Amino acid sequence: EVQLVESGGGLVQAGGSLRLSCAASGFTFDDYAIAWFRQAPGKEREGIASIIAAGDITNYERSVAGRFTISRDNAKNTAYLDMSNLKPEETAVYFCNRETYFGKGTLVIVSS
Repeated sequence: EVQLVESGGGLVQAGGSLRLSCAASGFTFDDYAIAWFRQAPGKEREGIASIIAAGDITNYERSVAGRFTISRDNAKNTAYLDMSNLKPEETAVYFCNRETYFGKGTLVIVSS
């Protein structure tokens, strides 16, 4: 069974940083690209970053490029999202994704 478990969310002040983790199990982690999505209150879920299986190519949604970094440790079956200079409008539930699978998410609250 594919499982993706996010952690690392919490309350942070505007301008602050957080590291999210995604622990994967139930599949061969280094065979698949991984992405991070987020869903703000009242808004659609949006993709914000992705990384290929080998980990050497990444892509970012324009609003997070330069502030967020996606990475992975295939030996630990874990992906990460390092977020800096966070903004209040980035308050959302953040989800790890592999193809059609999503984790349950971790809540990030950015206070102004």
